[in-house]
Amino acid sequence: MSERWDAAPDNDPARPVPAEPEQTPNDVEPGTAENAIGAEDVLDAESAPVAAGEPPLAGKRARRSPWNRTRDRVIAAAIVALVAVTGVVIGVNSDSAATVTQVATTLPPGLPPAPAQVPGSLTELWQAPSSSTPVPIGEANSVVTAEKGEVLGRDPYTGDVRWRYSRDLELCTVALAGIKVDAVYRKDTGCSEVTQLDTGTGRRTAQRNGDAELGTRLVVDGSHVTTTGKKLLNTWRDDLVKSMEYGQVPAIVNANKQPRTGCTYGTVAAAAGKIGVIERCPGDPADRFTVYRATNDEADDPKVDYSTVLAGKNAKVVAMSGDLALIVLPEEKLLVIYGGDGVQKSAYPLDAPAADLAQDPEGGIMPIAWTAQGVYWFTGSKTMAFSRDDLTPRWSLNGSVGPGVTFGEQLVVPIKGGLAVLDELSGTTIRTVGIDRRGYNGPVQLSSVGPVLLEQRGPTLVALK
Repeated sequence: MSERWDAAPDNDPARPVPAEPEQTPNDVEPGTAENAIGAEDVLDAESAPVAAGEPPLAGKRARRSPWNRTRDRVIAAAIVALVAVTGVVIGVNSDSAATVTQVATTLPPGLPPAPAQVPGSLTELWQAPSSSTPVPIGEANSVVTAEKGEVLGRDPYTGDVRWRYSRDLELCTVALAGIKVDAVYRKDTGCSEVTQLDTGTGRRTAQRNGDAELGTRLVVDGSHVTTTGKKLLNTWRDDLVKSMEYGQVPAIVNANKQPRTGCTYGTVAAAAGKIGVIERCPGDPADRFTVYRATNDEADDPKVDYSTVLAGKNAKVVAMSGDLALIVLPEEKLLVIYGGDGVQKSAYPLDAPAADLAQDPEGGIMPIAWTAQGVYWFTGSKTMAFSRDDLTPRWSLNGSVGPGVTFGEQLVVPIKGGLAVLDELSGTTIRTVGIDRRGYNGPVQLSSVGPVLLEQRGPTLVALK
C-alpha cells in the first residue's frame, strides 16, 4: 500500500528532512538515468548560489499538492477515462475501422486467349450479383463484381473470390479505368468517396473525396475519368487527382470561371483529353453541345474548345473519337457529326423508334462498346455500327439487346435467346449461338477475359465458356 505524506500544519514546526547518504558510482540503481538506454548526455552545470539570508531547504515547509484531495483525483481520473473513451469511439467510427481489405497474396495465373472462332455453344460457368457494374469488368486475369458496399475480384473460371474490398457505405458505381478499378461510394447526399483498386490483387492504389451526384456514372478516356451529373461534372486523372470541374461547383475558389450558369446536363462522352456534354441552358432555343479540355491551369476554370447550339432538343452525344463527335437529334431524326472546330461535318438519316430516344439514358452515358475497328451503339431496339476512325454509320442489326464486342477474332452482339456472330465490316450474320438466360429479357452488356465471355444482365454478372 502506498503511503501519503501530508504537509505539516502551519502552527507546527516543520519536520526536518533527513540528509541523504552519499552515493558512489557503484551505488547507482539500475533503471536510473545513468543506466537508461538512450539517456541524454549533458554537461554538468555549476550549482546555483544560495541567496543571502535564504533559509536552507530543510527549514522550509512542504508545499501542499493541488491534486492531493479526493475530489481532485476523481476529476483527473474522469478526464483520463473520457479521453480514452473518445479515442475508442473515434477509432470504431473511422473509415479505416469500417473498411475490410483482403488482398490477393499472389497474382492470378495467366489465361489462354479467346478462341479465334466463337464456339458453337457456350455453357454458364457461374453467376454473381453485381448491381454496381453497368458493364462487365474483366481485366488482369480477374473478373470484378460489385454489390452493395463490396467489390470482389474473382477467378474467371470458378467465380471464387480472390480479393475483397468492402466498406459500410453503399456503392454508387464501379468502372474499369485502364487496368485499375474505380469504386465510387455514396456518403451523405452525394457520391463522394472514391477508391482505386488493382484488378489483379485488390490492393488500394489511390483514394479521394469528390462531389459527384447521386446516379453518377464514369466516363473513361485514357488517362482521365469523368463523373456524370445533371449540374456538375468532375474529371480526375488516372491517379484520382482532380483536374477539372464543370458546372455548379460546390466550393467556388475563382468566381465567374464557369462559362454558363443555370444549365442542366444530358449525355456525356469523352475522347483525346476532351469532354463533350449536352447542355440545356435558359435562353437557348435548343440544346447546346460543348466540348472542353479535361485539364487546365486551374481545376475550376474550364478551357472550352467550342460550344454550339444544336438544331433541336432532346439531343444526345453518342460517342467521341479524336476531335469528332457523333450526336443524335431524335426530333429531326438525324445523326450528325461535328468536327473539332464546332462545325457540322455531315448528317445521316436516323431509323430508330421514337421510344428508344425519348429519355436520356441512365447515368447520362449512351450504351456503346468499342472494338479495334468500330463503335457499337444500342438504341434500345437495335444495334448500330460506326467506323471508329470517322464515326460514319456502317450498318444496323434489328432485334438486338445490347452493343457488340469482339470475342477472339469475331464480333458478337447479344440478341434474344443468345448471340449473333457478325462480319464486323458488313454486319452480315455468320451464325447464332443459343444461350439460356433463364427468363431474363432485358438489355445485355458484353465483355470478356481470356476465353471467358461475360454478360451483364441487369444486376447480375454471368460468366460463359
